[in-house]
Amino acid sequence: MNIRFTNARILTMADNEDIFEGELHVKDSKITYVGKKTENGSLNGFDRVIDCEGNVLMPGFKNAHTHSGMTAMRSYADDLPLQEWLTTKIFPMEAKMTGEDCYILSKLAVLEYLTSGITAVFDMYLAPYDIARCAIDTGMKFVQVSGINKFGPSMEELEERYLKINDGNPLSSFMLGFHAEYTCDLSLLEQIAALAHKYKAPLFAHNSETQREVKECIDRYGKTPTELMDSLGMFEYGGGGYHCVHFSDHDIEIFKEKKLHVVTNPGSNTKLASGIAPIQKFMDAGINIAIGTDGPSSNNCLDMFREMFLVTGLCKLSTGDASAADGLTVLQMATVNGAKAMGLDDADVLKEGKEADIIMIDLHQPNMQPLNNIAKNIVYSGSKTNVKMTMVHGKILYENGEFFIGDDPEELYKKANEIIKRIG
Repeated sequence: MNIRFTNARILTMADNEDIFEGELHVKDSKITYVGKKTENGSLNGFDRVIDCEGNVLMPGFKNAHTHSGMTAMRSYADDLPLQEWLTTKIFPMEAKMTGEDCYILSKLAVLEYLTSGITAVFDMYLAPYDIARCAIDTGMKFVQVSGINKFGPSMEELEERYLKINDGNPLSSFMLGFHAEYTCDLSLLEQIAALAHKYKAPLFAHNSETQREVKECIDRYGKTPTELMDSLGMFEYGGGGYHCVHFSDHDIEIFKEKKLHVVTNPGSNTKLASGIAPIQKFMDAGINIAIGTDGPSSNNCLDMFREMFLVTGLCKLSTGDASAADGLTVLQMATVNGAKAMGLDDADVLKEGKEADIIMIDLHQPNMQPLNNIAKNIVYSGSKTNVKMTMVHGKILYENGEFFIGDDPEELYKKANEIIKRIG
C-alpha cells in the first residue's frame, strides 16, 4: 500500500536532526520521501492520505532483548530472586509448553509490543520455527537469537535453525547465541564459539546479570563471564550481551575493543533486584547501548516508555548526576542503537530508502503538553497511551486502539488463558 502522511512533526533520529514539520511517503515497505510539505494535496497515486494533525512520526522502538512466549508466566512467579525464579518456577513450566503454545503466546506479546510503539524485537525463546511463523503471520519483525543450553537443542539443530530461518524473509531472521554461561558446560561453549567462527557470525548471551552469576563463573574458571567468552573466541565477529549489570573495568575494555553491544534491561533488573547496569561507564567507553524489556514474566510488561525512563533515572541516581543519560541519548538507545545491535541497519532512522518501520506519537494529550521539548517529553513524560499508530514493513498493524495482525485480541486472550490452565 502507498501511504502519504501529511501535517506531521517528523523526528528522523538521523544525525541529531531537529524535529521539523512536513510529510512522509511510504510505498510498499519503503520510505520514499521525507521532507517539507509537497504542493499536491490530492491522493496523487496514494492509496491513503493520513493527516497527522501535528503529531510526531518517528522510527519505531527496537526491543533489543525479550522472551515473547513468556507471556504465559506474567505475574505467575513474582517477588523471587533470579536463580530461584528460573529453576523452581520458569523452567518447569516451560518444559510443558508446545510449539503452538509459543506461537499463540508470542502473538499475545505482539499486541503489547505494538501498543508500545515497538516495531522489532530481539527474541530469545523456545520453538524458533513457530516464532518465525508468528512474525510472518502477524507482520511483526522478529530477530531471534538462540538460547541453547545444556538442556538442548543439539548443535546440529542449532546450525539447522540458523540456516533455515535466515531465508531472506524481511520479518524473520536468526542470530547465534546461548542462554548464559551458567546453563552451559565448557564443551558446549567451545562448540558454540566454533559455530560462530564457521559462519563469521556475531554472538549474544545473557551476561553478568547477577553478582552470583559472576562469582560462580570466577569460581569455576578464574574469569568473569565476559573474560571467559572472550578467551573462547566468541566475540571475534561481534555480538554482545544482555543485562551486563556486574561488569568489571576489564569487561568494559573487552566490549569496547571488540565493538560489542550492551543491551540493558532496567525494568527486569529492578524487579529481580539484580542491580543497576553501569550505563555511564558504557557511554564513556563509546559502547553501543540498546534497550530491552526482557520477558513479560521478569518485567512484567513490554513497555519501552517505562524502560527508557528507568535507563535515565537509574543512571542519574547511581552516578549522583542529574545530567547523566540525557533524554535524547536514551531515545537514541531505544531506536537507532537497538537497530544497530539487531543488525537492522535499514530500519534505524526515517530516511528515503529505509524500511517503513514508523510510529506516530499523539501530542494531543495532557502529558505531552506544552511542547517545550517534544523529544524529551517522549522519554520523560510519554507513555503507551501516546502511541497512535505502529507501522512495520510498510503495513499499519496498530492504529487508534485497533490491531491489524489477522487475529481477534479477545480470541488470543482466551487461548492464552487456556494454555496456562493446562500447563500451570
